[in-house]
Amino acid sequence: MKIAILDDFQDTVRTLECFEKLSAHDVLILNEHIEDIQVLSQRLQGVQALVLIRERSFITAELLSLLPELKIIAQAGKTGRHLDLQACQAQGIEVFETQGTSVANAEFTLLMVLASLRNFPQEVANMQAGLWQKSIGRQLHGRTLAILGLGRIGEQVARAGQTLGAHILVWGRESSKNKAQRNGWHFATSREEFFSKADVLCVLLRLSPQTTHYVTASDLALMKSDAILVNTARAEVIEAGALYTALKLGRPGFAAVDVYEQEPVLSHRHPLQELSNCLCTPHLGFVERDNYENYMSQAFDHINSRATVMIKSA
Repeated sequence: MKIAILDDFQDTVRTLECFEKLSAHDVLILNEHIEDIQVLSQRLQGVQALVLIRERSFITAELLSLLPELKIIAQAGKTGRHLDLQACQAQGIEVFETQGTSVANAEFTLLMVLASLRNFPQEVANMQAGLWQKSIGRQLHGRTLAILGLGRIGEQVARAGQTLGAHILVWGRESSKNKAQRNGWHFATSREEFFSKADVLCVLLRLSPQTTHYVTASDLALMKSDAILVNTARAEVIEAGALYTALKLGRPGFAAVDVYEQEPVLSHRHPLQELSNCLCTPHLGFVERDNYENYMSQAFDHINSRATVMIKSA
């Protein structure tokens, strides 16, 4: 079977232990991101199985129509708006999801929180420039860690923050409220309380039609001038352009962002990269070797299973 793996930016997949599972197949790995549908379809001619790493490429009805031999799509993670499931069904393409854990994302979110509080990137840059201790950081202990969306990742971040002595403040749906109450964490009485009391606010909502542009410019204007906003969920959860404007106005005073409306972000083309009070990272939340082994192992097992069935039925 001819298999293509898209958007393996770090050329990591071939180094995974589970890659051996594809030894009997013809495997094409694309390390560069290709947006042009005509170019991508040419590269994928003859491909029967496609492996997608999260939502890095949009698989549209137009692209699928140019791939008549495609029979299987194995999604590393959950399917979403990047994959036209209706078009897949119409073309008889089987789609498989893989199950991951929230550990890597939660760890990375906490890393962003602590790096922002302690001015870590700035001080590394200062030392590279021959300077010494040019800023003074703050600790998380005793401060209010606000969690927007108390799902699996949100709960892990909240627990870690509580362990470090933070006061946990939660906002979200009824399920978040119930979980907060079970854990003894304060669920804000209003959006105004949530945004205005946060010292560090972590956006951890799953993107959906209901959560698109959930955080508005008015919400951000309520934040403290020394507050930090961390977004490791999805860029579209925040109203378009609102965070850039808010940071320019100084409320919140700092942001750490790992997600963008269009990815990958190349050649310093995102406005947030212009700001000295914003730490930008290239969507690293789930990018971790154990995560890849887990996702890819499941994806490759799905492909091998279907390949066996296809051979028997041929």
